[in-house]
Amino acid sequence: MAVRLKTLLLAAGIPLGVIACLAVTLAVLDSAPARRGGGDPLFSIDRGENLGGISRRLQEQGFIRSSVLLDVIARLQGTQGDFKAGYYRIPAGATTLAVHRLLTVESQKLGKVTIPEGWTARKIGLHLEALGICPAADFLAAVRSPVLLTKFGIAGPSMEGYLFPDTYFDTMGAIEPAWKTMGTPAMHDTVIMASIVEREYRADDEAPLIASVFYNRLKRNIGLESCATLEYIITEIQNKAHPEYITLDDERINSPYNTYKWAGLPPGPISNPGKIALEAAFHPARTGYLYFVLRDQQAGRHFFSRNLNEHNQAKYLYLKKL
Repeated sequence: MAVRLKTLLLAAGIPLGVIACLAVTLAVLDSAPARRGGGDPLFSIDRGENLGGISRRLQEQGFIRSSVLLDVIARLQGTQGDFKAGYYRIPAGATTLAVHRLLTVESQKLGKVTIPEGWTARKIGLHLEALGICPAADFLAAVRSPVLLTKFGIAGPSMEGYLFPDTYFDTMGAIEPAWKTMGTPAMHDTVIMASIVEREYRADDEAPLIASVFYNRLKRNIGLESCATLEYIITEIQNKAHPEYITLDDERINSPYNTYKWAGLPPGPISNPGKIALEAAFHPARTGYLYFVLRDQQAGRHFFSRNLNEHNQAKYLYLKKL
């Protein structure tokens, strides 16, 4: 850029002395500012954010010296619309030119990432690491970052439950929380419920029914008795292989996530729910159901019942067939 600008100024008849002063000024503005703290902090770009907002925040947060210089660079190179939403790790000592390249040219080299519904943050992190996008440890650090949790108003200790399953064409930071203003405990509880529904339903139309069962049990202070919460304990907390089936010993595991042992919701989400589970948790069906049992394994259909007697009969009938 400096060579191109020097050529333009000479062609315009600007004295060499003035050009030299401009060159020194540009070099200073392009140099990396001194940063507070250490490490390589993350910088986020929101979807739909324009160049002016991006460059101004970069300067305010100490990543570049001059927002004006970044604006000029982007306009000279025609990259005003190439800044991609997401989170970027900007190395300490990066010049304004380097920051511009990182947020435009280099960000476009990233490929497609698909996050299936129901995955945990740990599983997402391992997936991103396998794709060469970022280390799993870095992703989990961002998921648990107090700064990011505050930014998105998430009530829990991590973004578990808020990482919306989808296909992304961007950096790891494009895997954003599904809801950006989650500041109330009631909203957080609904996300926890959605994370359980996500792991329990198989047929889309049954998700609101399953949500209704769990809400009805909460109202009666009955344990949710969700096998999915036991699977979460075994695979995510105990770091063991996924169980083929749940045993009586599993139901006795001493953990706040054990909904067989304790009534109420677990302390946090057990997965990252998709749209169907979220909608079911926010808008459950109105039923009197308290139980459900799988009746058709191939179709993923359940039988719902209102009392224990009906449920026991259904278990005898359907589980015997399975």
